[in-house]
Amino acid sequence: MRPLIIMFSLLFILSPAPAQWSPIKSPIMTVWGEQINPDSVLSEYPRPHMVRENWINLNGIWLFSLTDTVSGRPTGYDSKILVPFCVESTLGGVTKKVTAENAMWYSRELPLEQPMEGERILLHFGAVDWHCMVWVNDEPVGEHYGGYDPFSFDITEALNKNGKQTLTLRVWDPTNEGLQPRGKQLIEPRGIWYTPVSGIWQTVWLEQVESGYISDVVIVPDIDQRLVNVAVELSEAGPLSTIHIQVLEDSSVISSLTVKPGDNARLEIPDAKLWSPQSPFLYDVKIEVFNTREIPHPSKRRKLISEVIKVDEVSSYFGMRKVEIRKDKQGFNRIFLNNKELFNYGPLDQGWWPDGLYTAPSDEALKYDIEVTKSLGFNTARKHTKVEPARWYYWCDVLGLMVWQDMPRCDGGLSPAAEEDVLRPPELEKIYFREWEAIIRAFDHHPSIICWVPFNEGWGQFRTNEVLDWTKSLDPTRLVDGPSGWKDFGGGDMLDIHFYPGPGMGPLQEDRAVVLGEFGGLKYVQEGHLWQADKNWGYQNTESPEDLNRSFEKLLTDVNDLIPKGLAAAIYTQTSDVEIEVNGLMTYDRRVVKLDQKRASAAAAKLYAEHPVYKFLLPCSEQQDSIEWRYTTQAPSGDWFAVDLDDAGWESGIAGFGYRGRHRVFGTGTVWDTTVLWMRRDFELQELPEGKLMINFVSYNSISAIYINGKKLAVFSPSKDFHQLSDFDNALKKLLRPGTNNISVYTYAKDPPYDEREGKKRQYADFGIIEVID
Repeated sequence: MRPLIIMFSLLFILSPAPAQWSPIKSPIMTVWGEQINPDSVLSEYPRPHMVRENWINLNGIWLFSLTDTVSGRPTGYDSKILVPFCVESTLGGVTKKVTAENAMWYSRELPLEQPMEGERILLHFGAVDWHCMVWVNDEPVGEHYGGYDPFSFDITEALNKNGKQTLTLRVWDPTNEGLQPRGKQLIEPRGIWYTPVSGIWQTVWLEQVESGYISDVVIVPDIDQRLVNVAVELSEAGPLSTIHIQVLEDSSVISSLTVKPGDNARLEIPDAKLWSPQSPFLYDVKIEVFNTREIPHPSKRRKLISEVIKVDEVSSYFGMRKVEIRKDKQGFNRIFLNNKELFNYGPLDQGWWPDGLYTAPSDEALKYDIEVTKSLGFNTARKHTKVEPARWYYWCDVLGLMVWQDMPRCDGGLSPAAEEDVLRPPELEKIYFREWEAIIRAFDHHPSIICWVPFNEGWGQFRTNEVLDWTKSLDPTRLVDGPSGWKDFGGGDMLDIHFYPGPGMGPLQEDRAVVLGEFGGLKYVQEGHLWQADKNWGYQNTESPEDLNRSFEKLLTDVNDLIPKGLAAAIYTQTSDVEIEVNGLMTYDRRVVKLDQKRASAAAAKLYAEHPVYKFLLPCSEQQDSIEWRYTTQAPSGDWFAVDLDDAGWESGIAGFGYRGRHRVFGTGTVWDTTVLWMRRDFELQELPEGKLMINFVSYNSISAIYINGKKLAVFSPSKDFHQLSDFDNALKKLLRPGTNNISVYTYAKDPPYDEREGKKRQYADFGIIEVID
């Protein structure tokens, strides 16, 4: 097989000269964007899990025109675009608005000869948003629907004999005017919705292969059996084809096996080294396909001999790791990695760039984000409503960063207050299932990905538990978050709440882990690094770097207090500023890391340390959904807090009381919309506790006076922290007694914030007692 690179020796010489293209100035730019070289754009091999040597990168300057959808192929092209940057990006050099009324046309010449008999030419696209049609020499070679999954076409039959081929693309992307997944793209960006990304936005490349080439490799580790399962798919298989697989550790073969096409290979991994954030060890894999054919004997007439030829060879890798939900020693459901409990802590990673939008300006830039994430003490990233190029996941594999992978949002929404699930238009559901499966199949080989997130905050949510179960059936080796934030129907592996600035947690579940899928969002404006000069926003203001660092440390201290209560993971918003959102750990241009890295990593280290055991003497709604109190909103007479008070005339209600916000936090609770509230509850103690006693004060915008067995314990002032653990060890031990005890609470909320959208006051109250056992 002739090297493809030789056939392409004139490729870049015949391309339009770089001088004819220049990027458009962006409000801010990354250092990598400033250094962009149109002759060498994202030049690394784009598919790390299945690498071939014989390939050519087609990134660079292409011809481009934006037309209406009615017009056909343009007779001439009025622009040039730097592929793979999208039409709206400044690095692309076009920066035009695209709507559902537009069609995008791309073209370039390929000085490519026809391959020899038995050879095939594959044209690959990392991602194109959204509907892509491709021609070679005016011959249609394929079309694809989907903005986030890779695809390829065999263009061999469309190639001519003169060695000069014309590649043409037509792309249509309706963004928020269509039903397709689009993430946070909005034609008119605002708030948390950003500039659209239309057209080619990931690497385009060519490969030359033989017939019967390797079309897919699926590698699934089994750490308990110390083996790895390898399935190799061929484009076509001959009757005498064989597949030879080698596993290498530090360049030495440690296991090998030869199988026939269609067979699953099980290779033993002796003394397996496990993959984890602390030790992200990767094994290399070499896969070769051989075919046996009969040829004439060189000296004996009428006699045939067998000849073994190599059809294809790819290199790959894998990590030995396992992820599951399992109960810890206290009976809490936790995330276990490699049979060990591991708290997942990471940023919400949106993957946007001021100059390339969806597309990082370089592979070094992709890697940099992950390196900064690790340096700040995170062991996880939640890739938020976007899918990255394969090399981002490769760097997570190499550097050791666990990934929760979102499905990009579709059209429609489901309210947190919805009583029932919904259906979507049949066409939307069809698109969703097709594209989500394609994403999972395309990236399920990465050991860093440990969790799939089908829905976020009701965006495009439908048939929730059915979708969660279906996702699990596609990949039972990973967790399924269900869903992340807002309306939960009891499915998936995790109950996931969002709480800004937080933190908070939902009620403990019998068979699911409780996680905090979003919190934080601390705003700090870094002058000189802003997308726009004013009207920037975040969830909580900070006024200086020191204020930001102190506020961040306080958030992590509060998260740390929730871990002994059963919290299994926390995701902080967010990796970087994005357009007018300035709540990033870094600025949008990645030039400034806002947090002190030593302080942030020290605070994070406490999350992974061993924690004390909490015994819930008086559980509240974050432990159980059915805690019952007696309450009244009418001022009672006399000593309403007395142990022997007859409260038969009081109402009965489920904790907690009031309204924290639109997001689901603790069960259904009980309505409290008056200024004052009196609450009482009896509880039993078999014996006096020996450990340190603390009040678990779960409150928002309320003043509360607490009485234990008729005696005042303390008065709590209003707080927006929501979760407070206060040490009352000595006082509580004096007031509590074996047998029946009583807690009575007077709560007062004066002028709390008002949620105009929901028409409710933001006030909340719930209380518990915890014994801390070291």
